[in-house]
Amino acid sequence: MGMSVTISVATEQDAEQIFRLQYLCFQSEAALYGNYRIDPLIQSLDSVREEVAADCVFVARLGEEVVGSVRGRVTEDGAASIGKLCVHPRLQGHGIGARLLRAAEAALVEERGAKRFRLQAGHRSEGNLRLYRRVGYETVGTSQGDDGVPMIVLEKPAGVYATTA
Repeated sequence: MGMSVTISVATEQDAEQIFRLQYLCFQSEAALYGNYRIDPLIQSLDSVREEVAADCVFVARLGEEVVGSVRGRVTEDGAASIGKLCVHPRLQGHGIGARLLRAAEAALVEERGAKRFRLQAGHRSEGNLRLYRRVGYETVGTSQGDDGVPMIVLEKPAGVYATTA
């Protein structure tokens, strides 16, 4: 790559690029499950804007282009729920997803007091599950998404995150 990818807090101006990127990235997940009604594909632009305004949202940029995104929020039980991690298909496998996760985890602890991290991945999403396990997440249970997709729930304590993105 000629330019380096930078990780930063998302701004209101990033919402539309995040929306389009998410739609592109989650097509492969939808195909894997034969379900094109998964949340990232049916979420509205206004809803993405609301999440950018209220949640802890980070983006990966290559120049001016948003090429990755992740969102997190601290829930009532003190856990940080992390979701909608996506990296442009042409840039997957270069560590951008792990960098986005580390940035979100650090901010969720330092700015929002998270005690542990929780995320979910579809039970067939082997690449995602491999990434999450590699960065310290462990399976703690299963659930079913609102869209009917069986999910694996993973967690790790908040002390298990790298402080450098």
